[in-house]
Amino acid sequence: MKHLLTTVLVFSCLAPSAQADTVSINGAGATFPYPLYSKWFSEFKKVDPSAEINYQSIGSGGGIRQLLEHTIDFGASDAPMKDVDLAKAKPPISHFPTVLGAVVLTYNVPGAPTGLKLSSETIAELFLGKIEKWNDPKLAALNPDAKLPDLPVMIVHRSDGSGTTAVFTDYLSKAHAGWKDRVGAGTAIKWPTGLGAKGNEGVTGLVKNSPGALGYVELLYAEQNHLPVAQVKNADGQFVKPEPKSITAAAQGALKTMPKDFRVSITDAKGKDAYPISSFTYLLVYKKMPKAKGEKLRKFLEWALTDGQKLAGAMYYAPLPASLVPRVKAQIRELVLE
Repeated sequence: MKHLLTTVLVFSCLAPSAQADTVSINGAGATFPYPLYSKWFSEFKKVDPSAEINYQSIGSGGGIRQLLEHTIDFGASDAPMKDVDLAKAKPPISHFPTVLGAVVLTYNVPGAPTGLKLSSETIAELFLGKIEKWNDPKLAALNPDAKLPDLPVMIVHRSDGSGTTAVFTDYLSKAHAGWKDRVGAGTAIKWPTGLGAKGNEGVTGLVKNSPGALGYVELLYAEQNHLPVAQVKNADGQFVKPEPKSITAAAQGALKTMPKDFRVSITDAKGKDAYPISSFTYLLVYKKMPKAKGEKLRKFLEWALTDGQKLAGAMYYAPLPASLVPRVKAQIRELVLE
């Protein structure tokens, strides 16, 4: 009995200490990288059991807003923060590119093949509401061997503030002459047509359950739901399939001119192998952080740039170019822990 009591007392003394050692870090933002981030946080927990990283997939706009309001420890966005938002940030915020991803056009069109060919002109006219049927002559001309049905096009877009939207509309603003003036680019825009859905998950679900639907999502969401994705004509006139190697090809041209803060757009990139709707995705981190949380987050970022990159390809993301990693690591070392 004495031995049992001693064991209970020892356990009671140890339990609070173990609990006290756990550091909770809360983040929120982009749905674009959420499947990979979820995997990363789970795997990192095995590396450092005391790090409890929680992440809410609420969209890039929501992540930036919460970060500026200091209700989270880090944010995530597919589009770099704008100067006006960075100017509001106290303490200042750093951008850490984590991986590369692709925004894809996914569709539910009976009889249409996987890899339907689309150009910037046809994509813009579809989302402007100018192409209303799937057997429109412009679509038929790009896909002469496809039997496209006499079926109305149902456009599906994001209803929430979204980095995925920012990447997609940034591409159209560059690649289509009329899009920038009529609609513009950003995390949230006034759509000329279509139905809104929340998150990549919502857009994917609506497309999957709606014959005639066309939407834009991160590549993994289409792959996981067994939805077809389009080949998109790039700046060199080549129709390119979205996959890790074509996403990486889109980033190559940006590396030499990439700014110190890593805020860059790689949509509509040059190169015959480049998928034109590609993007870096970023973790947004305060440059000054409390020591306990800052040490864990810095350790996680270091891990994400090494072991974490090995998990990217299997989940349809592209790892960072090897030459970029030392530059990102150097910025991690600049974080101030107080």
